[in-house]
Amino acid sequence: MKYYFDSRIRYSELDENLCLPLHGLINYFQDCSTFQSEELGIGVEYLKEKGRLWVLTSWQIRIFRYPSLGEEVRTGTWACGFHGFVGMRNFVMETAEGEMLACAYSEWAYMDPVAGRPVRADAGEIQRYGMEEPLEMEYAGRKISVPGEQRFLDPVTVHAHHLDSNHHVNNGQYVAIAAEYLPEGFQVRQLRAEYKRQARLGDILTPGISESSGAYVVTLNDQAGRPYVILEFS
Repeated sequence: MKYYFDSRIRYSELDENLCLPLHGLINYFQDCSTFQSEELGIGVEYLKEKGRLWVLTSWQIRIFRYPSLGEEVRTGTWACGFHGFVGMRNFVMETAEGEMLACAYSEWAYMDPVAGRPVRADAGEIQRYGMEEPLEMEYAGRKISVPGEQRFLDPVTVHAHHLDSNHHVNNGQYVAIAAEYLPEGFQVRQLRAEYKRQARLGDILTPGISESSGAYVVTLNDQAGRPYVILEFS
């Protein structure tokens, strides 16, 4: 089933250009899927008691226009596929008049955090989400290649404000950190993100950046050079 919530873009959410930034858009999408799960009775506390997590493994987000101060927006989401332990989900953000501002496709792994491995979601949980047709959009692959030589930048320490309730760096925080390394004035129209591992409090993120054909790929790596996440901004 499709789920929507209505909101208004607040001043506290804006960047210096008085628009919602990319990581703010991600927050709306993440909140929307959380609201749906809570409404269906399979939300945060349910998963905590059951010892399960939905972990984001990839994003593809298309941005047509960034909303600005005071705009009324409608954010929606729906499950568009399940395969084994992986759930697929679409997102949209529209204006009150129906203009499409952004859309997204995402993949999530259902995890047993104690065992540290993916498991199949219960049939009853899948049934509650229902299934809708995938959104009509140009789908890119999940895997992101890193072009050419990377330029490595000053490391970033993971602090408490980067974490979510799962004690991992929040998905939007990775994007906010990586976007700091983009050239000034570069406006992102598509984001792809491939999440590899979870960073926790005190971990050191070593950013690397490379450019190819007008797109920038940023990796946030551990101190051994293994990526936590690979992000492509285009």
